[in-house]
Amino acid sequence: MLLASMNKVVFGYNEIPCLEDVDLDIYSSEFVAVVGPNGASKTTLLKLALGLLKPWSGDVQLSATSEKGGKLTVGYVPQQIASFNSGFPSKIMEFVLSGRYSKGSWFRKLQPADHEITERALRQVGMWDQRHRKIGELSGGQKQRICIARALAQEPDLLVMDEPTTGMDQESRYGFYELMHHQVKEHGTTVVMVTHGLSEVNSYLDRIIELERKEQGGWKCCTTTSCRGHFTPAALLQ
Repeated sequence: MLLASMNKVVFGYNEIPCLEDVDLDIYSSEFVAVVGPNGASKTTLLKLALGLLKPWSGDVQLSATSEKGGKLTVGYVPQQIASFNSGFPSKIMEFVLSGRYSKGSWFRKLQPADHEITERALRQVGMWDQRHRKIGELSGGQKQRICIARALAQEPDLLVMDEPTTGMDQESRYGFYELMHHQVKEHGTTVVMVTHGLSEVNSYLDRIIELERKEQGGWKCCTTTSCRGHFTPAALLQ
């Protein structure tokens, strides 16, 4: 099922576009990496796909429903979301549990199932034993983990993350890739993430979206397909 698409999208922050003629499709139950050099508008691409930015021209579509027929739930972990200062008052458990409100009203009473799902998410990222600590006391990698846990607690159909492994050591990164692979294959979650660690994650991926500089400036979008880490150009989208 097609969850998100962009057709001939053009966007920029001033008079000169940074993305031009972008075409891409994101389908259910696939693990996709967005890669490119620094300044390649990867974050902008994610925000356009999610409707957080409006394109200058072109069409952006985000499905209203999931493959199961319910309302599409989107989990988004933006870049630098883990930069809580030392005075941040919330505890880990409270912060991750708040992700459950995406499943209903902010005024609803949380049920035992909400707490069970929150516990599972914290265990998945290895932070359950520290659930009573204040967020401001955590390291950068730990803060990143609980932001991912909060997104997982939403039980998203589409999980979009901007450099989610920032601050993680190598062992934690590989554990994270295994977890995302499990979410895709066992739960049907669609995972889209910006990464600089393509060599580490490539064997888990279904597709890559690569941003490359155009000869006349700006960036073009190129997709490749993956089969256990072996990549073959599929289409040049421009």
